[in-house]
Amino acid sequence: MSTPEFNELIINNTTFLKPFAFTLTRDNESAKDLVQETLFRALANKDKYNVGTNIKAWLYTIMRNIFINDYRKKSKQATVFDNTPNDFLIDNNQTSVSNEAVAKLNLKEVQEAIHSLPIIFKNPFLLYFDGYKYHEIADMLNEPLGTIKSRIHFARKLLKNQLHRY
Repeated sequence: MSTPEFNELIINNTTFLKPFAFTLTRDNESAKDLVQETLFRALANKDKYNVGTNIKAWLYTIMRNIFINDYRKKSKQATVFDNTPNDFLIDNNQTSVSNEAVAKLNLKEVQEAIHSLPIIFKNPFLLYFDGYKYHEIADMLNEPLGTIKSRIHFARKLLKNQLHRY
């Protein structure tokens, strides 16, 4: 199929996309953006369209996948968009402690719990906490990878039991 024919086919089917986009987004501006992104992806992936297949179904699938991927990205973000004129971003997961002394006591309690772990659990856990990968820790401590993973797992479990209020 030539590019002009494909473009004509796409243009003839754009009217069907708008209601579907609005059904997904429930917002007129977001629906327009979704239609535009769908058309862009369809044109960019012209070579993946099989001539003779249902163009509407192909476009609907593209649109649905874009919507699902965007939804997943947004749900993983810990940020809320505030629609005030200044467009502030608020971090949901950020917690604040009004008293610095309480924060230091909590940190001290966590550090004590970590250092009270048995040595076979503490060393791998501290290395993992410092950012080393499992295989790097296994090489450093000259232990099998599965042993390291299980020791870190048990260290987490012990810490969870000791610090149950967190």
